Amino acid sequence: MPEQSDTRPLILAFDTSAAHCAAALLSGDRVLASRVEPMAKGQAERLLVLCEELLAEAGVTYGDLTALGVGIGPGNFTGIRIAVSAARGLALGLGIPAVGVDAFDALREGHDGPCACAVDARRDQVFLQGFDNAAISTPGLYDAAALPAFTGPLIGADGKPPAMPVAEAIARITARRFASNPPRPAPLYLRPADAAPARDAPPVLLP
Repeated sequence: MPEQSDTRPLILAFDTSAAHCAAALLSGDRVLASRVEPMAKGQAERLLVLCEELLAEAGVTYGDLTALGVGIGPGNFTGIRIAVSAARGLALGLGIPAVGVDAFDALREGHDGPCACAVDARRDQVFLQGFDNAAISTPGLYDAAALPAFTGPLIGADGKPPAMPVAEAIARITARRFASNPPRPAPLYLRPADAAPARDAPPVLLP
C-alpha cells in the first residue's frame, strides 16, 4: 500500500480488446495488483468491478490515481469501445489524464531491439507492426501464413510470449507518457467491422 506521502505516480490500466478483462495498478515501478480474467463476453459488466477490486486490494481509491491507461486495440471492436469509453469517463470525472496504448506497444514492452508484434485477427490473419523493421513500421493486416520478412523475434500471435501481462505493460507505458499531455484515447481499428450497421446510428466517440 502506498504511503500518504508517496509522490510516485499511481497508474490504473485496463484492457478488454481481446477475450479477457485485464487490469493492473502500478505505483512507481512496482505492480501493486494485477489480474487477467479470460472471458469472451461480459467485459462491460465486469471491468469497473475488477478495477474497484484491485484498488481495494492495494488500499487506495480512485481519488488517489495519477493517470489511467487503456488498451485501444486492434482487436475486438466491442471490447475496445468498452475500455476506451470507461477510460474517458473516469478521466473526465476524476480530472486526470487517460493514455491510449496500442496492442503493439504493449506487446513490445520489455523487449529491446528489432522485433515484430502480432495480434490475432482471426480468419488466419494477424495485425502486425514491426519495430526497427522499416518495411512493416506501419500497422497492417496480413495472412498469418505469409508474413513479410523482418528482423528479430515475432512477439504475440503464437510467436514469443510478451514479457508481461497486457495491463501491466499498458500501465508502465502510461507512466512514461501521461505527463506529456496525450490526446484522448481513441480506438485503433485496422479493418471494418463484421456486423451490419444498426438502423439507428451508433454513438460517436468524439476526438
